[in-house]
Amino acid sequence: MSKFYTDEKNALIIIALLKANGIRKVIASPGTTNMALVCSMQNDSYFQVYSSVDERSAAYLACGLAHESGEPIVISCTGATASRNYLPGLTEAYYRKLPVLAITSTQMVCRVGHHVPQVIDRSVKQNDTHRFSVELPIVKDDDDWWECEVKVNQAILALKRGGGGPVHINLPTRYSRSYDTQTLPDCRVMDRFSTTDKLPELRGRVAVFIGAHREFTTEQTKALDNFCSSNNAVVFCDHTSGYKGQYRLLYSLAASQDQMDLASERPDVMIHIGEVTGDYAGMRMVGEEVWRVSEDGEIRDTFRKLRYVFEMDEKTFFERYTDPSKTSSDKYLQQCLARLKEVKEEIPEIPFSNIWVAQRTAYRIPEDSVVHFGILNSLRSWNFFEVPHSVRSMSNVGGFGIDGGLSSLLGASLASPDKLYFCIIGDLAFFYDMNALGNRHAGNNLRIMVINNGKGTEFRQYNHVAAHFGEQADEFISASGHYGNKSPTLIKHYAQDLGFKYISASSKEEYEAVYGEFLTKNTSGQSIVFEVFTDSEEESRALEMIRNIKKDHKKTAKNMARGVLGERGVKVLKKALGK
Repeated sequence: MSKFYTDEKNALIIIALLKANGIRKVIASPGTTNMALVCSMQNDSYFQVYSSVDERSAAYLACGLAHESGEPIVISCTGATASRNYLPGLTEAYYRKLPVLAITSTQMVCRVGHHVPQVIDRSVKQNDTHRFSVELPIVKDDDDWWECEVKVNQAILALKRGGGGPVHINLPTRYSRSYDTQTLPDCRVMDRFSTTDKLPELRGRVAVFIGAHREFTTEQTKALDNFCSSNNAVVFCDHTSGYKGQYRLLYSLAASQDQMDLASERPDVMIHIGEVTGDYAGMRMVGEEVWRVSEDGEIRDTFRKLRYVFEMDEKTFFERYTDPSKTSSDKYLQQCLARLKEVKEEIPEIPFSNIWVAQRTAYRIPEDSVVHFGILNSLRSWNFFEVPHSVRSMSNVGGFGIDGGLSSLLGASLASPDKLYFCIIGDLAFFYDMNALGNRHAGNNLRIMVINNGKGTEFRQYNHVAAHFGEQADEFISASGHYGNKSPTLIKHYAQDLGFKYISASSKEEYEAVYGEFLTKNTSGQSIVFEVFTDSEEESRALEMIRNIKKDHKKTAKNMARGVLGERGVKVLKKALGK
């Protein structure tokens, strides 16, 4: 029998990351389901492996060894009731904050509940037996690999977080008998830092990416601006980012170009702050490495390139990486602004659509107003165009549903009755939440624009996965034909009966004639509902045009190759060429 490592990839990832984190002491109990892991460790002289037949004793052995050595200790057991015997020792480890990593091996989890011998349900665990628990997949593809890699990193980092404590990994096996893997895989190691730690050196070109975020305070803005000046950095934002400092880049228009090579604008290190983002295009600007900064300290591997997590507030982080003695520079910012200008200058005549409305209206939103954008089409369309500096904007990208846009707008408007609150929302989202307009607390400071194309136009876009179905998508996927099927009177009567002023437009000419009234800065009159009737085919054409303004020949050739070969074919070709 070969004396190397198993070919079971989830076990290989565990072993590789244990070694990368300097964890070497293992207490193994006998069994079959944990053979792949234990035999692989046995075959690697790096690990110090001890044997304990009794799992209850093994867990207490780990407590003593962890306390005396000051090191994390791994314990490994098989299926059936073996893991149950860990509970007393893990309880001890929990209350003494001892770093014991319990790896409980199991058959495929899908067998739970089917009277398969030696398979028990480990899905529920006592609160005081673990600080953190994960269940790994059997690795069959790149997504499984990513999930496994992230979860093992989370588990290892949890061993010392908050003073430390026991952590649990449930490891399924497929009973492979092959131990011919001679080299462990390269696995991404993640590290977490707090304010008391020595922080890693920041090198290369740097960008900050901000997801949904509360409005930055003056002090927070200054800290980020100083950081950017000290590190020649830029800040990629969208209309939910809350940052209006001097390094702000609303870069969606450039980042969304299908035929443009973005390599020269991408950073080496991306600092990721904020929460969920709706700026799908901006996410393409991710660099080679991501640093996540958040007080929650959680692993958020949004871009699948996470290296470090900084469990601290953003202002502290930016100040720690700001060197006042460095000569300020905005070279990177000017490079990105020049590329963005190139794209803006070549925007063609866009069809009547949400994008066209945004182009004509965004910069005219009254000063000091607030704008709420519906997901997904409205936020994307308006992310292409900047609003005035004093205008605040947001979107319900947390849960990313269409169900509460108007209610969120109404709730926000109650805070400042003398300020205008705008909402750009699609017809399905409007009808979903239309009852909010009848709330008796609604004031005169609402400006609601309904982009009515009679369906969920997102599912009819040229680049959506549902485009394969063409007009058949209207029946059930895009939910066409509901709510009056673009009735010219339904929303009109509803709005007017509730005391709203109603205006509408079905063409560029009609829009130009009335939209000024929608933007009038007057909260003493009526709130306004502005219904804009568009066509889903024109919406799709507008999006296709806006995403194909600039074309780099090299990128165009690559996209053509993907169209012919598919993603799998491209990967095979790259492998054959050694790229």
